[in-house]
Amino acid sequence: MADVKKVVLAYSGGLDTSVILKWLQDTYNCEVVTFTADLGQGEEVEPARAKAKAMGVEEIYIDDLREEFVRDFVFPMFRANTVYEGEYLLGTSIARPLIAKRLIEIANETGADAISHGATGKGNDQVRFELGAYALKPGVKVIAPWREWDLLSREKLMDYAATHEIPIERHGKKKSPYSMDANLLHISYEGGVLEDTWTEHEEDMWRWTRSPETAPDTPTYIELTYRKGDIVAIDGKDMTPAEVLTYLNKVGGENGIGRLDIVENRYVGMKSRGCYETPGGTIMLKGHRAIESITLDREVAHLKDELMPKYASLIYNGYWWSPERSMLQQMIDASQVSVNGVVRLKLYKGNVIVTGRKSDDSLFDANIATFEDDAGAYDQADAGGFIKLNALRMRIAANKGRTQF
Repeated sequence: MADVKKVVLAYSGGLDTSVILKWLQDTYNCEVVTFTADLGQGEEVEPARAKAKAMGVEEIYIDDLREEFVRDFVFPMFRANTVYEGEYLLGTSIARPLIAKRLIEIANETGADAISHGATGKGNDQVRFELGAYALKPGVKVIAPWREWDLLSREKLMDYAATHEIPIERHGKKKSPYSMDANLLHISYEGGVLEDTWTEHEEDMWRWTRSPETAPDTPTYIELTYRKGDIVAIDGKDMTPAEVLTYLNKVGGENGIGRLDIVENRYVGMKSRGCYETPGGTIMLKGHRAIESITLDREVAHLKDELMPKYASLIYNGYWWSPERSMLQQMIDASQVSVNGVVRLKLYKGNVIVTGRKSDDSLFDANIATFEDDAGAYDQADAGGFIKLNALRMRIAANKGRTQF
């Protein structure tokens, strides 16, 4: 890539990306544009501007993407009740297509011919960033330093920073032993003691949630108002998408909700143990399934459940910008037109308990479902023929002696 003149770098201002910034300048003799995204990670992003300036960067982008993140990525994903491998709510995965999109937008705005990221060659993020970039700008060049350089340890990175006088903040406190990623949907933890799958995670690792044991002894009740599958108000108060998730993270964390310890299958082939805090997302998933339970047709609901694992894999593996994900999203969104109403939830010591749901679009008919006299709304005698027709193939097989046991 000797012809690279300008690179847009996904830049946090931390050790890794600060070293990458200098390494790009020296290795490619190119101009670097930095892009720092505020996705609600809970850390101040503005200091990245001063660090980039100190390293000679002239074009610096620091963008507040919280609303776009939740509105255009998190909410659409939760309309599908998306869970990867039965447990993971895809907090890291769903942020990557937005970062890739913004990297390409900035490359187009600044005339850059390449982008760069700090994802390692062992993880999923390199795939997610680059698949998104190529889908949005097929001819873009991608520089992934972790696949090129020999700075493969923290010690080597620190030595490089010292040698090149790269400004690295030192907080005077012990560094977390975990590799962490955070945004408005979750915090993830990998590495450290978690690399032994038999070792229990440490209690002081968690940042957002109280332990269920120390959570309040009195439950918290909340009411979520849905419109076309999205939460638009909590306890009757209208909120923006980012405000919804921020509030649910707070109330969920206070009640010990959203902790997860799993071993997942990475797209690159290895198994990886990770711990996740997703309090708001855990509440959103429970609430959404509850409102769908009264507003969705049975076969529509079941078809969504059948397709969801495929949709989850597409997001996990980095195919958000693929035509197949777009096709699935259109189907999912079409199913949400009638997903309107209110769900009442009880939050208590790590549990999210549905206590009520109501909707003007509800398909639940108490006159039919009742155990009391239904005044002819349902003829129970009809069930006999229904059962016999469904048993017909099994009765024929049994008459031929072709029983299955």
